[in-house]
Amino acid sequence: MAAASAVSVLLVAAERNRWHRLPSLLLPPRTWVWRQRTMKYTTTTGRNITKVLIANRGEIACRVMRTARKLGVQSVAIYSEADRNSMHVDMADEAYSIGSAPSQQSYLSMEKIIQVAKTSAAQAIHPGIWPSSICDMGIKSTSKSIMAAAGVPVVEGYHGEDQSDRCLKEHAGRIGSPVKIKAVRGGGGKGMRIVRSEQEFQEQLESARREAKKSFNDDAVLIEKFVDTPRHVEVQVFGDHHGNAVYLFERDCSVQRRHQKIIEEAPAPDIKPEVRKKLGEAAVRAAKAVNYVGAGTAEFIMDSKHNFYFMEMNTRLQVEHPVTEMITGTDLDKKCRENGGSQVFRDFIVEKVVFF
Repeated sequence: MAAASAVSVLLVAAERNRWHRLPSLLLPPRTWVWRQRTMKYTTTTGRNITKVLIANRGEIACRVMRTARKLGVQSVAIYSEADRNSMHVDMADEAYSIGSAPSQQSYLSMEKIIQVAKTSAAQAIHPGIWPSSICDMGIKSTSKSIMAAAGVPVVEGYHGEDQSDRCLKEHAGRIGSPVKIKAVRGGGGKGMRIVRSEQEFQEQLESARREAKKSFNDDAVLIEKFVDTPRHVEVQVFGDHHGNAVYLFERDCSVQRRHQKIIEEAPAPDIKPEVRKKLGEAAVRAAKAVNYVGAGTAEFIMDSKHNFYFMEMNTRLQVEHPVTEMITGTDLDKKCRENGGSQVFRDFIVEKVVFF
């Protein structure tokens, strides 16, 4: 009986505690637009930039903020209503709401971002990416043409400007099933569909276009051969204004869910040294082909025989870059600021990489 009473008391206490916490879930929306902390910074960069707006969110924004803090630069965050309680909002020195959850009404609204920059008196806008060659490498069809010309292996496909249903279907038939439809401005698996038979091509094409238009405001797509049971391997690269480029090994990100990376492993397992070397050299050729400056990631698809093909280049420090930092002992974001065009990478030599 005593034990039963004790259990009852615990249940009542737990229930009371749960209801005490419930009002915190029902608080009205915040009415503030921005806040200023009382922290003071001194500029250590030797430049006039003391405050920067970071036009991104999540881990990338947090990563930039950490480095900005080390350099004595204040950070300004932007957020949609869906991200109002995100870490990057709390970490920033100032935070501004820029609209509702859909990206077109918030993070992709250039007018709103520029207005926040003016309101906050930020002297610069950091896109969360390093802007070198974004135009060329940000469009998948353009980047694949450039890579092919530079001798970087690419998957067979169609990357042309004719976006008619008939043209795309003809090229899909020429390539042969299965094929992959990809948004030319896509990322994160959005606007991507796998077509395994001619009968389902039109339905998947329309679906890919709708998602691409919604996510990127551009429904243009490309068609390429689908590599079955592939590995997804990406290479971290850096380039400077003097035409130099280096690679800092690779990361295997094959474990994914709905085209979203779940696990990153570096160095990539079960890759022979000669393949690793060829992979890195191909990534450097990719960077040099567009005179790339700053940090970037060359992504490759690899088949079961370790043949690899260029997929795309992310012109930024990706969320996954701390994995490379762990095995090289290098602060990549800081290196971007120090070396991204001001000097040759003479001091940027990784003497060893940690294999776990």
